[in-house]
Amino acid sequence: MANWIKITEIKNIPSMGSRKVVIGDVEIVVFKTKDDSIFAVNNECPHKQGKLSEGLVHEKFVTCPLHNWDIDLETGIAQDENNECTKKYETKVEEGVVYLSL
Repeated sequence: MANWIKITEIKNIPSMGSRKVVIGDVEIVVFKTKDDSIFAVNNECPHKQGKLSEGLVHEKFVTCPLHNWDIDLETGIAQDENNECTKKYETKVEEGVVYLSL
């Protein structure tokens, strides 16, 4: 059974941007793509722990600001030779409000 947490209204997340959420000691970043899709992953690149919330969003990827690794927002998998990954979280939008499942 999913534990859904209300995050924010979708209009508060800029297109091709993000919002950082801290839950306990975990930083999660919620992204909105150009087509208004919502994704959430740990706010840490698996390579050198760059803050993904500071990265550039393009299509359904975010580019880490430290070493330009592209992270697939649908899977959390880095597009590198080792396919390292960051944790991905399930999201949903209901009546304009973004929810995150832990």
